[in-house]
Amino acid sequence: MKAWPSRTTRSPGCGTGEELRRRREAAGLTQEELSQRVVMSRTHIAHIEAGRRRPDVEDARRLDQVLGTDGFFERFLPTLDGKKVAEHFKGALEFEGQATEIRVYAPKLAPGILQTPAYALEVLSSGASPKSPEERDELLTTRLERGRILDNFQSPKVWALLDEAVLRRPIGGPAVMCEQLRHIAILGESHRIRVHVLPFSVGYHALLEGFVSLMWFEDLPPVAYTEGLKSGRIWELSSVVRECQVAYDHALGDALSHRQSLALIRAVAEDFEHEAERAQRP
Repeated sequence: MKAWPSRTTRSPGCGTGEELRRRREAAGLTQEELSQRVVMSRTHIAHIEAGRRRPDVEDARRLDQVLGTDGFFERFLPTLDGKKVAEHFKGALEFEGQATEIRVYAPKLAPGILQTPAYALEVLSSGASPKSPEERDELLTTRLERGRILDNFQSPKVWALLDEAVLRRPIGGPAVMCEQLRHIAILGESHRIRVHVLPFSVGYHALLEGFVSLMWFEDLPPVAYTEGLKSGRIWELSSVVRECQVAYDHALGDALSHRQSLALIRAVAEDFEHEAERAQRP
């Protein structure tokens, strides 16, 4: 498998952002004025200029039309620096790498930034769409590199709200699950992340319908990312982001405390360890 590239503080879309700011200012437009003409939010424009987001094809075409740039932004659309991810996750990946705080809710699988190599490999190897070994390795490299944002102990702050199903579903078998749960527990016990488990006994809760990631930044408004089957969406409208934050807070109120959650995670990991040992006996 390929070696992990080192993390960089350079924003992945900075070239596009610098050029957009230059062209916008040359046209004598504020971010708000440009946003109205291209039918995009001012926050969206600000994120592109800050290098935290790339315009999609339709965005680029509207920018070219309004700014009279003769197709420049459509031609300039960069790749994700060789990083292989699902199409619907590209925007969220860029935000994730620049966030100062991330609060994620995971209903079924361990969040990507917390996955161990064996767990991630099982997730990426399964599913209805078969992948070649090369494609799988590219996806795995990106998945594991995402976890390196935790190498910096100070930033981003990470909260992981996990449904109990994340702990119980035996992805990859008992040995893989034991390693995965202990990895999460170690991160929690070292105070690198906060972990809260929503037990089955809670029943329905405010986030039961699906995955959500809330992200905050040093100098721009927060965003929310929600995901379903083969789909994902970034929300920048402040009212929608706030609704997601409120739902997260409500679900968090139903969860176990950080200490209780770590105890449960450790106990389930131990159960998986015993199961793995029994499976190895003749």
